[in-house]
Amino acid sequence: RWRAAKEAETGEKDRRPFLATQCTELPKCEKYRLEIIREISKKVAQIQNAGLGEFRIRDLNDEINKLLREKRHWENQISSLGGPHYRRYGPKMFDAEGREVPGNRGYKYFGAAKNLPGVRELFEQETQYVPKKNYAELMKNIDAEYFGFQDDDDGILIPLEEKAEKEYREKWISEWKEKNGLEEMEE
Repeated sequence: RWRAAKEAETGEKDRRPFLATQCTELPKCEKYRLEIIREISKKVAQIQNAGLGEFRIRDLNDEINKLLREKRHWENQISSLGGPHYRRYGPKMFDAEGREVPGNRGYKYFGAAKNLPGVRELFEQETQYVPKKNYAELMKNIDAEYFGFQDDDDGILIPLEEKAEKEYREKWISEWKEKNGLEEMEE
């Protein structure tokens, strides 16, 4: 409120630029980032009220996601101007079971928006989580046979290879003799 009074006295209104890259002063970028964070927190508090109605809740959720995207742009601008890297040290997102959510950069749902029709089904699909196997579990059933080290133990492969080797050797020798004209000399 005191900021509004100060702006009214001086007649200047410091509006946030449309693009974060238009601002080249680090303190102003920090100020605009904090403004966005305040707006996000106000809208997150508003969206907790399930009695707002489906359309208002969807609009608020869209506005919050837009502000989060804008905040990310300001954080990128701050780091490019030599300021702190907020995204590197930011809080991690966790799902309902307490597991860290990988790749949490997409569209998010807040408050009452999580209970909207269509959104609930999205969260139910995500809960069907199949844990990935680690390296030891993957390698547990792999033995020498997997790499082909025991292929010749059954007695089938060696005779086939000997036959193919003999045919290739005879073909190669005849081609070499033709090339060097040695076949005529033998006769």
